Amino acid sequence: MSINLSKGQSINLAKSTGGGLTTVRLGLGWDVKVVQKKGLFGGVKNVQKSIDLDASALLVGGGAVRDVVYYGQLRSKDASVQHTGDNLTGAGDGDDESILVDLTKVAASIDHIVFTVNSYSGDNFSEIENAYVRVVDSASRDAELAKFVLTGSGPHTALVMARVSRTATGWEFTAIGTPGNGRTAHDLMPLALGAL
Repeated sequence: MSINLSKGQSINLAKSTGGGLTTVRLGLGWDVKVVQKKGLFGGVKNVQKSIDLDASALLVGGGAVRDVVYYGQLRSKDASVQHTGDNLTGAGDGDDESILVDLTKVAASIDHIVFTVNSYSGDNFSEIENAYVRVVDSASRDAELAKFVLTGSGPHTALVMARVSRTATGWEFTAIGTPGNGRTAHDLMPLALGAL
């Protein structure tokens, strides 16, 4: 059963049958914005405006970013985190970008994986419709565990969406929702570290 998370809320990444999850997928989805444009003869037509959002994962250990997974580097150095590819428009149904995390392979030196989203095209989040992030159990037919709605959150171009943190008993997912500005994952490193 999926949980709709609010900013700051956390869930334990454990299976309902007991034991920890081994692989999770973070899915980011959004819709293209429909804007009205005036036609040549005074008419109005609806036009879809493509918006390029980019999901990234920053692997943090000892208070520093140790690795970044994004559209330009699709796999972490320890092969535990993999980006499935860049969506330049937001067109289509379902998750537009996904990041897979094999929790069993995350290096012991990594304490947190911080997930960010930025608008590479420079559009702000008040222009983006139906944006969300969700975490699913990818080993169990993509069963949705939790969802966090990102839409309509303001004039910023980036967000720290969520983080997965190592705990004494396994892993925990926390919805963050901290706004910021930046066009790339590297621009968001200070914001991501501030969200720990």
